[in-house]
Amino acid sequence: MTTLGCALFATRWLQAPLYFGLVAAQGVYVYKFFNELWHLIHHVISGQADETHVMLAVLKLVDVVMIANLLIMVIVGGYETFVSRIGLQGHRDQPEWLSHVNSNVLKVKLATAIVGISSVHLLQMFVDVHHTPRHDLLWGTVIHMAFIASAAILAYMSGPMAAHEAKAHPLKEVSQAVVVPAQRDEEQEAGEEPGAGAEERIEAAGFPARKVLELFDDGHLRAPEPRVIARLGKVDFVERKANVVLLGGPGTGKTHLAIALGVRACQAGHQVLFATAAEWGARLADAKAAGRLRKELARLDAYPVLIVDEVGYVPFDHEVAHLFFQLVSHRYERGSLIVTGNRPLGRWDEVFGDSAMASATVDRLAHHAEVITLDADSYRTRRLAPSLTR
Repeated sequence: MTTLGCALFATRWLQAPLYFGLVAAQGVYVYKFFNELWHLIHHVISGQADETHVMLAVLKLVDVVMIANLLIMVIVGGYETFVSRIGLQGHRDQPEWLSHVNSNVLKVKLATAIVGISSVHLLQMFVDVHHTPRHDLLWGTVIHMAFIASAAILAYMSGPMAAHEAKAHPLKEVSQAVVVPAQRDEEQEAGEEPGAGAEERIEAAGFPARKVLELFDDGHLRAPEPRVIARLGKVDFVERKANVVLLGGPGTGKTHLAIALGVRACQAGHQVLFATAAEWGARLADAKAAGRLRKELARLDAYPVLIVDEVGYVPFDHEVAHLFFQLVSHRYERGSLIVTGNRPLGRWDEVFGDSAMASATVDRLAHHAEVITLDADSYRTRRLAPSLTR
């Protein structure tokens, strides 16, 4: 950027005091809320409030809360979009809408919030209709309909605008990565069978081979018991947004089991995406280099199940370790991870090269997880055993 360009870009910080002013306005609404609440409680206790009075007072409280919500949306979303990133990535309380907010989305959300506030005002008028002039009722209704029409127009325009933006900024995925589609669960028509489209989901998942749970040889396992594998096969962990961590030495069937669970999830109607730990690292590093890591993590939310294979076979460098932590942290209580690894969780510091990073990752990964160690001889060496004894 030129010196002039840098100077012009730096002027965005002139907006920062405006957002702090809105924070002060938020404080005013907090005071107003509790002031109205105190008056309501006082009138109820003293017996001065009838049902209409209580309803109007509650609607005023709702009105204040909705306006405060609107302020939060403008403060956080506007500052993040037009001034500077706040750095909430991975925070468990990050607002859902913030992960994909832009000026277009912000305008639509503001418009719908204004419609909601207008609805509350109009409801107040009709509740107190005996004390509201007909002229006010008429114009209140007209203004409310104007807000609805404006919001509908903005929502309609947001589709072509978003499509134009997507064409202007095409995704750059690593060679083996699959472009993230919209989550099919939301597109299924009412009454469509969960298995419908399963083959398309399985093909799009990027499995290196197709494995099924019925062909998983659990007879060679010393642990866990077969009923544990059968329980995982119900894939109810997906609905709970829980994780599955499969640990064990080479050749114990971790990848087979992970793919088989992924296939079951596809058949249950869920989108799944498979990649090795190295491929995930390359994918996220590419997104970070392009300045779109946050958007990439948000796009992965379209997949209820992500499979990360072969953690631990190759130690992570510092950047990949941090990116893997961000992936696990972002998915925490949002979606399921199926992770396979050749080392116990207590030795993941050997993989990450940083005990603090490894501990933080394991803490989030294992909190809502089925951690299963596959104890068995390698199926590869078992196949070689007869020839070795000759």
